Amino acid sequence: MKTLKIKLIALTGFCVLSLSTKAIAQQANIDLTQDKKIDKLLEVKKEMNQDKNATDRFRIQIFSVTTDRSAANRALSRYNAEFKQWESTLLFETPNYKIWVGSFRTQLEADRALVEIKEKYPNAFILKPKANN
Repeated sequence: MKTLKIKLIALTGFCVLSLSTKAIAQQANIDLTQDKKIDKLLEVKKEMNQDKNATDRFRIQIFSVTTDRSAANRALSRYNAEFKQWESTLLFETPNYKIWVGSFRTQLEADRALVEIKEKYPNAFILKPKANN
């Protein structure tokens, strides 16, 4: 029985050593040549993604109150003290003051932020504002 274990260990060691020499990676150099217009296109895309007022973005509403601007300002100040990573906006849509947060490109980004925001603002929800034509 002991000789079987010794043979098994020796065979395993031999296999590991022989396979490890085959697993060494090779190095290579790649030269990439691309059109200069691609850089310009990437810059335009970056500018488009930075547009926080784009109408196809998701927002999170954390607060809404009827006709009490001072309460809305207090809530806005409280939010800005607690969360720095998402920009907030105070809106007035007759007769309500609302606080919208963030400018998320995807529903997934908004969902991730909502989980964090709901810890402090349990009534928060995601919305996608309609474009004003």
